[in-house]
Amino acid sequence: MHKNLKNISFEDLIIHETKDYALINKPPFIASLDDRVESTNLLGLAKALNEDYQICHRLDKETSGIVVFAKNADAYKNFAMQLENREVKKVYHAVIQGLHQFEDFEADEPLHTTSTKSRVDFRAGKPAFTLISSLEHFKKHTLVKCFPVTGRMHQIRAHLAHHEAPIVNDPAYGGEAIFLSEIKRKYNQKKWEEEKPMINRVALHSYQVAFKDLDGQVVESEAEYPKDFSVLLKLLRKFN
Repeated sequence: MHKNLKNISFEDLIIHETKDYALINKPPFIASLDDRVESTNLLGLAKALNEDYQICHRLDKETSGIVVFAKNADAYKNFAMQLENREVKKVYHAVIQGLHQFEDFEADEPLHTTSTKSRVDFRAGKPAFTLISSLEHFKKHTLVKCFPVTGRMHQIRAHLAHHEAPIVNDPAYGGEAIFLSEIKRKYNQKKWEEEKPMINRVALHSYQVAFKDLDGQVVESEAEYPKDFSVLLKLLRKFN
């Protein structure tokens, strides 16, 4: 567990709240559910505040951004139904390798999922659909937004990798770490120091969510980038 997550409370993470839902901005490196390695997880933090809280969907441990919690059983069922009917809008931002011009690009390759990974499989795969658009270009990388219409495990990561645009620092899907020495011209590396990656996790952030509450009103919110993602973009812009 990272030092800055040790004393965190659920209330610290809330960015938008209604009578039935709490939307939180998940920091990287905290599990959504009990992962048997770390005692601290989002659901545990929520239950400490209110035993009735239920997590409506998950993010991978390294992924930051919006997670929706229901405060009661009816709210949970309401969100689950919208999720099943593909009515929940979730938008992710990612920094990917290479220069890519995606404009509402439709990645619709079927995905076959194991317990740890997804891969494109036109025989055994299940339907998967992701809309991808480029937001900003740098020297060797691109910031993209991704709208997963379906909800397969690692869907965005697998689809981007299939289209030769793996997410930065995502080795499971071919994404390489990015170092300042690669983009800064006169980079001075101290001989006795090992250079660290510009971001030490998969560069993926759950940026936006929109759905309807029990009264049919739209609940919508955006999650600010965490520090590591912001710093990565700042450096990419600076040395572009």
